[in-house]
Amino acid sequence: MPQPKYRKIAVIGYRSVGKSSLTIQFVEGQFVDSYDPTIENTFNKMVNVKGQDFNLQLVDTAGQDEYSIFPQSHSMDIHGYVLVYSVTSLKSFEVVQALHDKLLDMVGKIQVPTVLVGNKKDLHLERVIKPEEGKKLADSWGAAFMESSAKENETAVEVFKRIILEMEKADGNAPPEEKKCTVM
Repeated sequence: MPQPKYRKIAVIGYRSVGKSSLTIQFVEGQFVDSYDPTIENTFNKMVNVKGQDFNLQLVDTAGQDEYSIFPQSHSMDIHGYVLVYSVTSLKSFEVVQALHDKLLDMVGKIQVPTVLVGNKKDLHLERVIKPEEGKKLADSWGAAFMESSAKENETAVEVFKRIILEMEKADGNAPPEEKKCTVM
């Protein structure tokens, strides 16, 4: 058996967008509705993606706003980022853009493995950010994009599997694409 790969992922976004709910849904398979502002939590979870085991350390960060000083710890040894906004909050969408800029400044790279997540997609009536807007923003970053609902376990798992694939791609370990034949 190949050794599990250790990967550290930071979950970042404005307060109350569902960072903890998403993380806990993924780690424990349950939806936590009670809202207690997160100081900062770290969770560990083993997950298998495309036959490879990953030992994930998830850093569930405290809610940030555009004025937050980006903590150094959020760029140290982090392999990938899940940037979360709420589809019901324009403010959180603006903040996630500011956080992404700060993140790139901190890590000093043009691109880091990132998944942009529009959370709370189950709140149809309160939605203010269209999926196309999130997709457009993610594309401009060269990031993956997904919408999720922390209430639905399925999407929480998909989010973290996606960031693993993004990190693998950045490491040059992308799963081989289907080879397309070209006739010359």
